[in-house]
Amino acid sequence: MKNMRDICERVAKAAIGPTLATAFGFLAGALVLLPGGPARAEGCGTISIAEMTWGSAAITAHIDRFILEKGYGCTVTLVPGDTMPTFASMNAEGRPDMAPEIWAASLQRPLDDALRDGRLVETTRVLTDGGVEGWWIPRYISEAHPDIKTVQDALKHPDLFPSPQDPAKGAVHTCPADWNCQIPTANLYRALKGDDAGFQLIDSGSAARLDGSIARAFEEKKGWLGYYWAPTAILGKYEMVKLSFGVAHDRAEWNSCTAVPDCSAPVVNGYPTTDVYTIVTRDFPEKAGPAALAYVSKRQWDNQTVNGVLAHMDQTNGSREDAARYFLTTFEPVWATWVPADIAAKVKAAL
Repeated sequence: MKNMRDICERVAKAAIGPTLATAFGFLAGALVLLPGGPARAEGCGTISIAEMTWGSAAITAHIDRFILEKGYGCTVTLVPGDTMPTFASMNAEGRPDMAPEIWAASLQRPLDDALRDGRLVETTRVLTDGGVEGWWIPRYISEAHPDIKTVQDALKHPDLFPSPQDPAKGAVHTCPADWNCQIPTANLYRALKGDDAGFQLIDSGSAARLDGSIARAFEEKKGWLGYYWAPTAILGKYEMVKLSFGVAHDRAEWNSCTAVPDCSAPVVNGYPTTDVYTIVTRDFPEKAGPAALAYVSKRQWDNQTVNGVLAHMDQTNGSREDAARYFLTTFEPVWATWVPADIAAKVKAAL
């Protein structure tokens, strides 16, 4: 509940000043705690939530809508969104009211400014283990070759990861050329002297082809080495192991070279773990009420769970709303910790 009070204070501070804000924060926290306080399913008005273009964020938006409407009596509208336009609209115009999943690294400086000035409020770290990137291999390769713990270990075995272009060489698969992730992958490949190790860097050309290369490797029980990220359906469907680069992430080096196109002298570096937050406008607490705000401040899940839900959606060709219902039906022990028992009962009854 301390987290809830802190959120209320941050929201209020921008609008009414620090002294009254502190009082507001303590009052809001107390109202949530009091048995005779505001009814948990009352007092929630109309709120808008961004339905982002990628699966994990969109499913979270549908989960939020279901719980807020069925559990708290809110009226929720989902609006199309993406990282930059949604952030810009929330920051400048105060709408939509909530973005369920914002990857902080993609707009760190303007986000920091908006949080500092009180225009936006970070309610929770929605992915408990963050957004994950790295180089991966199939688990069956890892188990058959327990000596492969790092990327450097894998590069000693080009024969285990045959290139589709030249079977005599190994392959490191990377993301499409118009994705930012190709830049650090290419620089790290050069830093590791992949060519000298008998490998080729394979441009996948598209997300579908990258996914297809993994699917084929698993079908044929062959090796695969390359860039991927979580949460994703692929990592929910196929058991992969992320390899270490043998060094910690160096943020300064990353910003000055690793993530810079054609850096002249790249060195080995670890990928960052990206903080992924739920962000609301400063008007959200007034629109949603303290009980709904408490839910949004507790709603968290991990990559393994998200991967599984995404994989189920992919395998069943279901909609994002279907995936949200699948999560609520299948993972009650997860979401029941986000809400009081009476709210959980209402959500279950509505499924």
